Amino acid sequence: MAHASDGRSTASRVFVVLLGVAVVIGVLVAVFLVVEAQRAIRAEAERVTAATAVSLAAAPDVVSALGAGDDDAATRLLEPYAMTVVEDAGLDFITVMTADGVRVTHPDLAQIGGRYLGTIPSTPRTLTEEFTGTLGPSVRTIVPVLDPDGPLIGWVAAGVTTEAISDTLIRRLPLTLGITLGLVALGACGALIARRVTRRIAGDLPPGQLRDAVSSYESIRTLGEALRAQTHEHGNRMHTAVALLELGRSDEAIEILTETSRQSQSLVDQVTARRQGDPAVGALLLGKASQAKERGIDWRVRIDPETPRSPLSTVDSVSVLGNLVDNAMDAAAESDDRWVGVSLSPAADGGIVLEVSDSGPGVPSDRREQIFQQGYSTKPADAQGRGIGLALVRSVVTGVGGTVTVGDQPTTFRVVLPAASARRRRS
Repeated sequence: MAHASDGRSTASRVFVVLLGVAVVIGVLVAVFLVVEAQRAIRAEAERVTAATAVSLAAAPDVVSALGAGDDDAATRLLEPYAMTVVEDAGLDFITVMTADGVRVTHPDLAQIGGRYLGTIPSTPRTLTEEFTGTLGPSVRTIVPVLDPDGPLIGWVAAGVTTEAISDTLIRRLPLTLGITLGLVALGACGALIARRVTRRIAGDLPPGQLRDAVSSYESIRTLGEALRAQTHEHGNRMHTAVALLELGRSDEAIEILTETSRQSQSLVDQVTARRQGDPAVGALLLGKASQAKERGIDWRVRIDPETPRSPLSTVDSVSVLGNLVDNAMDAAAESDDRWVGVSLSPAADGGIVLEVSDSGPGVPSDRREQIFQQGYSTKPADAQGRGIGLALVRSVVTGVGGTVTVGDQPTTFRVVLPAASARRRRS
């Protein structure tokens, strides 16, 4: 079955997808680091301005200067002191003001004597805010200065401009960029390793051809198991018949051979009655009948002779039917009344309805989607691996526009395939 492809191998697609994931993760981490750094820098600015303003508001020199009531004298005493603290604390300004908001200190001497630009609380309390003043937008904390006897005598405001906060953030960007590039580089290395491993397994096959290769393998596997079972059954019957003949019990030998022929002929008649049947599917059903007998499972097949030609290739037809039957036999083996049924009939729109039923315990409703996922299995892994059969069935069926559903009472996997002509028109 042909698949459209852009020519890129599965390994290359794996590399591109994983590299894309690494880049996306790197970008998300970078955004997170930038946002977190911005939050941390702002929080640090609020902490430093609050601590500085509280310390100055309690300083004896500030309290005595504002309590004296002489603004000029307060400026001469406190302006150098405030500028020293600004430099040591890494702030942009400290403004000491009177109780009614008249500046006593300011980094710009021309602003001294003017009114403070910012929120002055109506009651003596500490307030942190972002406000646009004479130096531009800034994060600032204002703290009341109280006379030792209790009354309000002034305020101290300490602030950092948002431009300074942005500069600090920019200085941290190289570290953020380095972390991002490191993550992307690690992701790229992982993608390269994944591509190498995928290429070792799949070569340079595109995804469509890789799925066809898996389908071919599954077809060969399930058909081989069925034919092995059929050969083994016939071999046992022949050995038994020969032994009976050697003992002179020819009637019993003839009965065994006749029964074998009769059971096989019943299924052959159904297969050959279908005008547009596939010989490989017929061979699979014959082999699975022997496999069911080996496992003590009642084998029930109903094939409508009017069932049209399948839109699937021979390989995909065998893969789909074989995996569904294998799954049904495993389930039926867990029940007391062991049976598996296969039904092929025409759909109303000219397509095909394939139903595979079994007497097993069924599939819980909350797992009916999960069982079709790659790698999922309710059984332990064996030498052939588990968790690929039903995923492959859905991939093959949906690839031609069909559907796969699961019902219960009894457990039934129902595959509906479109008409072969419709499939050709879509292709």
